[in-house]
Amino acid sequence: MRIAVGQLRSGPDVGANLAAIAGLVEDAAGRGARMVVLPEYATYLKKAVDETFPQVAEPLDGPVGTELARLAARHRVTVVAGVVEASAAPGRAHNTLVVHGPDGRRLARYRKIHLFDAQGYAESRFIEAAPVPEPVVFDVDGLRFGLLTCYDLRFPELARALADAGAQVLLSCAAWVPGEHKLRQWQALSTARAIENGAYVVGSCQAEPISIGHSLVVDPLGATVAELGTGPSLAVAEILPELISTARQRFPTAAQRRLPTVE
Repeated sequence: MRIAVGQLRSGPDVGANLAAIAGLVEDAAGRGARMVVLPEYATYLKKAVDETFPQVAEPLDGPVGTELARLAARHRVTVVAGVVEASAAPGRAHNTLVVHGPDGRRLARYRKIHLFDAQGYAESRFIEAAPVPEPVVFDVDGLRFGLLTCYDLRFPELARALADAGAQVLLSCAAWVPGEHKLRQWQALSTARAIENGAYVVGSCQAEPISIGHSLVVDPLGATVAELGTGPSLAVAEILPELISTARQRFPTAAQRRLPTVE
């Protein structure tokens, strides 16, 4: 399966962001991709999450969701994108990944579990975490995909829960905040999640300056098969099911796992 990882420089202009997304989806489809993975907050982003995020939030069948579904159906590809979803909590929204299949039908919704309250940021001030921290998986072309959002990558338990739910490819959509060693952490954590689960990791990240760029695809043995630079761009990579099987046969860690008892 051919998968595209798209890197955006999203901002507070929703219309401009959707236009950029449309360009990447068209490019990906023209290059034979069956899926396009876009970053966290693909449709609305500022340097820090503030009170405007709940103000622009929409239900998933609102204008933004409808446009993403239309793009997926028009180009006959699966589109994964980060949106700001309306929440029942006053003054708060959900940081959500939404997946539309090649017929435009919504295949999955994942509301971020681990909010970025670190490095001087307080995402939870305006964003409501998923009420139930459940792994979200979906199937396309005979492969099972699991969803992660940005800070989730630092919590190996979630990636393992996705693998336990059958995920062979982990889609990690991020707006990875810059800082000391942050690029190395993004690369190392993506590689670790791939190796320890015998899964591909497809990491789509926002571009500089709000984020670090360097969207990537890591294979189940830890090799980086694609990596972008710091600006808006697109990379296409092949997902090889046989390599997933090889990695899991060579290192059968899921069957060998023993969990220590903590008293």
